[in-house]
Amino acid sequence: MSTQPIIVSASPHVHSDRTSKKLMYDVVIALIPAFLVSVYVFGISALIVTSVAIISCILFEYLIQKYLLKADVTITDGSALITGILLAFNLPSSLPIWMIIIGSLVAIGVAKLSFGGLGFNIFNPALVGRVFLLISFPIQMTSWPTAFVNNTNVVDAVTGATSLGIIKEGLNMGETMTEISSRIPSSIDMLFGFTGGSLGEMSALALILGGLYLILRKVISWHIPVTLLATIFVVTAIFWVANPEHYANPLIHLLTGGAILSAFFMATDLVTSPMTKKGMVIFAIGIGIITVVIRLFGAYPEGISFAILIMNAFVPLINKFFKPRRFGAKIKSKIV
Repeated sequence: MSTQPIIVSASPHVHSDRTSKKLMYDVVIALIPAFLVSVYVFGISALIVTSVAIISCILFEYLIQKYLLKADVTITDGSALITGILLAFNLPSSLPIWMIIIGSLVAIGVAKLSFGGLGFNIFNPALVGRVFLLISFPIQMTSWPTAFVNNTNVVDAVTGATSLGIIKEGLNMGETMTEISSRIPSSIDMLFGFTGGSLGEMSALALILGGLYLILRKVISWHIPVTLLATIFVVTAIFWVANPEHYANPLIHLLTGGAILSAFFMATDLVTSPMTKKGMVIFAIGIGIITVVIRLFGAYPEGISFAILIMNAFVPLINKFFKPRRFGAKIKSKIV
C-alpha cells in the first residue's frame, strides 16, 4: 500500500485576512486619543513635532531603500508611520526640528533598515531614536513643557521637570515625599494629561483606551502590558510600604512617565517581543524590574526606554528557552 507524501511548506500555516499593514493601521487608530490630548495641551507644537517625525521617518525609509539598499520600497506598510508617531510621542514638544530629523534617521536607518527592515530589527526603532537623542542632547531632551490650566480655562505650557524628575531631585536634596507631593500634579491630572512630559505620555486614560482597543482587536496580547504594569506596581509598592517618605506611591509610578505608553505600544512591538505567552511574561517582568531600579536608584528619573531595549536584546534567548511545541509533537504523559 503506497502512502501519500506529506509536504510541509513554510509558515504561516493558518490563513487569515489580517495583514501586517492592517495591524499597523490599527495601532495608528489606537494612538489617536493620546495624540488629540497632546494637541489640546501643547497646540501647534504637538502637530509640528509629530508631523516632522512622521515625514522624516517615511522619507528616510524611502531614500535608503530606493537609493542605498536598492530594495523594494515599503513605506506604505505603515511601519515607518508608526515609528514616526512613537518617536514623536517620546519627545518634548519644544524639541528643535533638526533634532527630530536626526532621531528619525537613527530610528529608521540604524535601528531598522540596517538589520534588514521590518521583521528583522532587534531593537524598537522609535526607542533607539529616542535614547540616541537623550544621550546626545540631554538638556533639550529633558526640558519638558509643563501643562496647566490658567484662570481663563486655557491650557498654557511652561518649561519644567516631569513628576518623576521633581521626585528624584527632591529626594536627592533630602526632602520627604510629603514635602515633594505639593509640587507634583494630582493623580486626576496625571490620568487626564495635565502634567509635564513627552507628547504621548501625557494622558494615562487616553493611552489605556488605545491599549484596550489593541487588545480587543487582538493586535496585541494582554500578557505584556498587564504583567509590566503589575510588576512596576508591586515592586514600587514594596519600597513605598517600607519607607513612604522616601519612595513615591505605586500609583504615581504607573500614571506618570512612559509606563503606560511603553506597556501598550512599545514593549508589545510584534518584532522585538517574545513569541510565546510565557516568554512575554518573563520579558515584561524584566522590563518592569529594570525600570524601577533605574527610577529609584539610577541617574535618570525615567528608565523604561532603557529597560525595553535591554530586554529586546534578550528576546532571542527567551524565544530559545520558551519555544512553542511543534505541531504534531508527542506530549509526554505521566503514569500515575
